[in-house]
Amino acid sequence: MLTYIHHSDTVLVILHEIYGRNEHIMDVCEKFSKYEIDMIVPNLLNGREPFSYDQETMAYNYFMNTVGFESAFKQVKEVLHNVRRKYRKVYVLGYSVGATLAWLGSQTGLCDVSIGFYGSRIRDYVEIKPKCPVLLFFPSEEKSFDVDELILRLHNFSNIQVEKLPGEHGFANRFSPNYNEQSSIRAYREIESCIKGTSILNYKGEI
Repeated sequence: MLTYIHHSDTVLVILHEIYGRNEHIMDVCEKFSKYEIDMIVPNLLNGREPFSYDQETMAYNYFMNTVGFESAFKQVKEVLHNVRRKYRKVYVLGYSVGATLAWLGSQTGLCDVSIGFYGSRIRDYVEIKPKCPVLLFFPSEEKSFDVDELILRLHNFSNIQVEKLPGEHGFANRFSPNYNEQSSIRAYREIESCIKGTSILNYKGEI
């Protein structure tokens, strides 16, 4: 378990992609360290070291066949149970499979806000009922599913904000060939606004 402790009453639980806790996740931690909130980054790959981006197929097969959403979500729930007892505010931020896990976590009642980037597998769990506000970001171009169809289905929920931004899967990851700087900036400003709407944070600037 990777932790960043600032002795705050607010914690951000960051959930990684199939690649694990790589340079992208470290970069995300650096962004949010400006807020001086605590951060927790569980290793959902059963302790395995991160995959490189050129190992995409291997990383996907490892997550789906060795870890799986059920096991990963069990780990996430355990983390949320632990932090819920210690913190006044609990936020969850996930990327890709991590976004789907953040979406699943929104139904537990253990977090105050759930945020996710390009969670394609959310389409398999649209029947859940979030118990907290949810902020989701999807790319305008996605190979694996119909973004507009999923967004339409999600509009049935009153406590969900969905943003479709220009780019492809990975647009908020500056280490990805699909990085879109403008979309990334816009998304993180939305997150800043979302968090500031529910909690007073120390950082006064922008992410």
